[in-house]
Amino acid sequence: MKGIKFDFTNLFQPNVETGVTEDQINDHKDKIKSIIEEIIEEKPGFMSVPFNRKWIDNVLDIKNLVQSFESVVVLGIGGSALGNQALQTALNPLNYNSMNSCDRKTPKVFILDNVDPDFIASVLDQINPKKTLFNVISKSGTTAEAMSNYLIARGILETYGVKPSKNLLFTTDPENGILRKIAEEENIRCLEIPPEVGGRFSVLTPVGLLSAVAGGIDIIDLFNGAKDMYDKVINTDVWENPAALNALIHYILYNEGYNISVMMSYSNRLLLLADWYRQLWAESLGKKVDLDGKEVHVGQTPVKALGATDQHSQVQLYNEGPFDKVFTFLKLERFDREITIPNIHCDIPELNYLGGKRLSNLLNTELTGTEYALVEHKRPNMKVIFPAINPYNIGQFFFAYEFQTAVMGKLLNINTYDQPGVELGKKVTYALMGRKGYENMEKEVMSKLEGKKQVIL
Repeated sequence: MKGIKFDFTNLFQPNVETGVTEDQINDHKDKIKSIIEEIIEEKPGFMSVPFNRKWIDNVLDIKNLVQSFESVVVLGIGGSALGNQALQTALNPLNYNSMNSCDRKTPKVFILDNVDPDFIASVLDQINPKKTLFNVISKSGTTAEAMSNYLIARGILETYGVKPSKNLLFTTDPENGILRKIAEEENIRCLEIPPEVGGRFSVLTPVGLLSAVAGGIDIIDLFNGAKDMYDKVINTDVWENPAALNALIHYILYNEGYNISVMMSYSNRLLLLADWYRQLWAESLGKKVDLDGKEVHVGQTPVKALGATDQHSQVQLYNEGPFDKVFTFLKLERFDREITIPNIHCDIPELNYLGGKRLSNLLNTELTGTEYALVEHKRPNMKVIFPAINPYNIGQFFFAYEFQTAVMGKLLNINTYDQPGVELGKKVTYALMGRKGYENMEKEVMSKLEGKKQVIL
């Protein structure tokens, strides 16, 4: 099956003056070979996911049950939500939830990834709780945001007189955690989060697969794409390995001051792939210390943009601002829908050139224009080209970037799979919300907050 392509043309000299050279890549060939061999040997959790039929079967076993509901609401945050959002927006129509049930045929899918009361209420207003399945995703069962929304959903179900076990599904640790304990006590259905797979790498586990099935997405083809990409990324020749080459080029440019990675989608449906990438790249690579305990403060900042929208908000900065950004365009070759611009105002030269042209042609021409301008301004850029949007190609994208992140982590000599910088904020939240065991921290935090000199205008 034809899959996604990586066009590195505008990351290399002499195509773009500030790009990398073939010699720079060749200087790292042996190192990349060693890194790929290390990853294969260490087999981080995400590597085996596409080959474990268990994750697909566990979800397909309850497919009919899931699709019997009118709505499915995912309660999660971070890695428990971003992959779900990317799957739904890419592989279903952008108006999926507002389609009538005859056209949609599968449940509405909502993803509650925040605790903003206006946002939560707006979703609750759109569902019938009695006909809704709430999928609570948390490995530990202590994630404050997901669990707050769980308590709200459960409270609503109880108010309606609905037995929670009928309308709740937990996606959690296979043995431990609060949700597992509640599930065993109350006979609530569960799906497993593989203990060895971190949240930001979990989109191809039941974390992402349940909502995909709810939305009628072919998860077997999603896995097929990931498996075929696996064969490409374990190639130890950097010139034949798109994920390793992409990581190496980003690493070289990062060391030359390109500390921002912009992913710019020229498709609204592909936009949230950039949101998923942002967490993967930022949380995996932004680290204070390296594996030797040395304080390094590394990490490339990921930014998302949408073409052509952000040509009118960001591209001025991209072309003439600091030389600190490397760009990745997401290009779609074949759109599912097409609109032709009518031949109106044929007597006005400023408008008549548009008549008869397709919007897809205009959008991809604008991508070419932005790409050309970046090259002229000496800005390194590349493309990930999607022949079409389908589960196979999306599965390829997910796995390629997961492996790319693993390679980049090795190049930076950091732990790709932890996130110690996230923990302090969580603990402060626990303390200030009155969680038992955090009383001392509450006093410490309040003392420091009250001791600050206030500057409020």
